[in-house]
Amino acid sequence: MRNEGLGGWPARRAMISPDRTAMIFGDRRTTYREFAARATKLAAQLRAAGIGTGDRVGYLGPNHPAFAETMFATHMLGAVFVPLNFRLAAPEIAYMVQDAGIKVLVQASGTAEVTSTRAVSLETEYEPWLAAGAEDPIDVPVSQDEVALILYTSGTTGRPKGAMLSHANMIWNTYNLLIAVDVAGSEVTLISAPLFHVAALGQTLLPTFIKGGCSVLMSSWDVDRCYELIARHRITWMFGVTTMFASLAQSRHWATADLSSIRCLMSGGAPIPEGLIRTYQKRGLVFCQGYGLTETAPGATFLEAGESERKAGSAGVPVFFTSVRVVRPDDTDVSVGEPGEVLIKGPNVTPGYWQNAQATSSALTGDGWFHSGDVANVDDEGYLYIVDRVKDMFISGGENVYPAEVENVIFDHPAVAEVAVIGVSDEKWGEVGKAFVVCRPDARLDEDEFRGFLLGRLAKYKIPVHIEVVEQLPRTASGKVQKAKLRG
Repeated sequence: MRNEGLGGWPARRAMISPDRTAMIFGDRRTTYREFAARATKLAAQLRAAGIGTGDRVGYLGPNHPAFAETMFATHMLGAVFVPLNFRLAAPEIAYMVQDAGIKVLVQASGTAEVTSTRAVSLETEYEPWLAAGAEDPIDVPVSQDEVALILYTSGTTGRPKGAMLSHANMIWNTYNLLIAVDVAGSEVTLISAPLFHVAALGQTLLPTFIKGGCSVLMSSWDVDRCYELIARHRITWMFGVTTMFASLAQSRHWATADLSSIRCLMSGGAPIPEGLIRTYQKRGLVFCQGYGLTETAPGATFLEAGESERKAGSAGVPVFFTSVRVVRPDDTDVSVGEPGEVLIKGPNVTPGYWQNAQATSSALTGDGWFHSGDVANVDDEGYLYIVDRVKDMFISGGENVYPAEVENVIFDHPAVAEVAVIGVSDEKWGEVGKAFVVCRPDARLDEDEFRGFLLGRLAKYKIPVHIEVVEQLPRTASGKVQKAKLRG
């Protein structure tokens, strides 16, 4: 087989374990033999539509087997897959479609209308279009250094950037994950986070696929549905972000649900509050954390199961085939406990941004280190603790305040379900903290009591001066709080 990239995976996996279940979606089960045949027929249709090496194919919709079929079919042809965030507005989608030069787009109903390219309706056109494809094997030569994906990062200023990830980036990330988690061929993985986000794709779907496990897809996050799927399919592994795991723990099912099948819970995207980690540990569940970015495919560090209790709150140590440094502004390594910026280097790191040489040169050093923009400190054993984003830090009275540290303490308050802290202007101190708090059901926040709770746990300058109780926090589709919206 001349395809050395991801496009060779369906045929290789089907040869090894044709009758294992590759995916479950609702009541539909697909074996690896069936999956390889469907992806091949779809690739034939894409080729007939003019897709060849280097062309871009997009997917716009929620989690669905068609996401994986379209991705692997695209890669069979040596083309580039561009998954899009279906929750974005029409102008945002239009920009990405145009910027990437997407030639064919598989699109679900209810998403933004796209008129600038060939769109295949997931609900009405996709199945008959795929079924009409030729079944002849496709073996296009593809090297691992070729671009496999363009993933648009949520822009904090200006337009979003398209991070390019090569086949090698995704494959090496898979190796790193398999070393850290010991994924089994009998794995039953719940994929509830959106697949257009690199964490769900790189940290669950691809590792499960390469091992011949079963991926159970949820089209969207729903707490009750999650508990139902865990029970029905005996889920062994799942990935989530803070808001997902918090809602599971707050559910009426939490105390009585049978969660004995779950071998590993994995989180990323933002630090998980230690109080929530302890809640899961008391339930006998192993909570592993990782840290990474879209540009690192995404894994950079990982906290393995054996250290999940002793190092609760840590993002772990560098993954096996990746190097990580934490540095001062002058590029010297920080001392133990000193905050600095995280730099990452390895075969999983992006070659750069699509058609954006300036952004590429700003993010990557001449010798291949990627500037994350994240602040962390390192303990005396080399474990990283992510403090915050560089851009989220604010200075109050000359002191650096990292909102994630403040949020971690606030989360321990019994009335708090979710919290986000930002810096706001202040005439006396320059900036002070403002906390946006979502209360637990049937709980209320007494400001005087709340401040007293924080006073013994945080330095006074870190305690938010302003407190606002809100019904919900604005979040991206991947679950990250959109602090730019809180700043107004």
